[in-house]
Amino acid sequence: MSKQRRGLGKGLQALIQATEESGGSDRLKEIDIDEITIAPHQPRQMFDPDKLAELASSIKEHGVIQPVVVRPLQSGGYELIAGERRWRACKTLGYRKIPAVVKECRDLEASAVSLIENVQREDLNPLEEALAYHQLMDNYGLTQEEVSGRVGKSRSFVANMVRLLGLPNEIKDLLASGQLNAGHARALLAIQDGKKQVAAAGKIVRKNLNVRQAESMARALSQKKDKQKKRETFREQDRTQVEAELKNRLGTRVKFKEKAAGKGILEIHFKGEQELQRILELLLGDKE
Repeated sequence: MSKQRRGLGKGLQALIQATEESGGSDRLKEIDIDEITIAPHQPRQMFDPDKLAELASSIKEHGVIQPVVVRPLQSGGYELIAGERRWRACKTLGYRKIPAVVKECRDLEASAVSLIENVQREDLNPLEEALAYHQLMDNYGLTQEEVSGRVGKSRSFVANMVRLLGLPNEIKDLLASGQLNAGHARALLAIQDGKKQVAAAGKIVRKNLNVRQAESMARALSQKKDKQKKRETFREQDRTQVEAELKNRLGTRVKFKEKAAGKGILEIHFKGEQELQRILELLLGDKE
């Protein structure tokens, strides 16, 4: 049993322990489905109608094998913590009651348990999972380290998942629809430009690239940009230095204007014929 619990996180671990210690007799009960409401911050937002229909068919044949988890509300009734798919499937079947484990817990613990249950069942798409981690930090003031301890994930994993929320909407849509997975999305984070991220995401989908191929592509694009940026920075510094040296040498304003393919114009300003002659003498030297 202890082996199975690894990675459950403190929230779900506490839930299982409390249920076992009480023997389950005072926790497990049949509850009217209409008395259960959905929590406002449930991590799971998308439900596949076909899979929900399959679950309903299974429940109709075998019953609800695993109870949902709820907590009592002060205003009456219960709030769903875990098992929304089972609850929805029972509603579609017209069931009036559903087996439930009643758990006394605070908002933070309820949110953590709901997230853990969904993550372990792999019910969340990467965007839903990232948003759930963000909500734990934003709503309850938790650090990434504290979130990682509660959900049984590494701090770096939580940090990288939350970063996915900063990706362009076009990529978020691909994540939500399952066309990209979390590994693809994390690879795209190496690319700084949003438009290039979207273009790279499109290429991943079109060519059906795996995560390793996506990482290689993103790394190549990132390195290319870094080299280009270094070249541009060098040219800028070099041009500025030459302009300053020519200005000091000729005693007038000098300006470089770059064009395509390394071409350009060198402008030397003068205010009159006398200054022009002076500049020409400096450039050409005294021929006498």
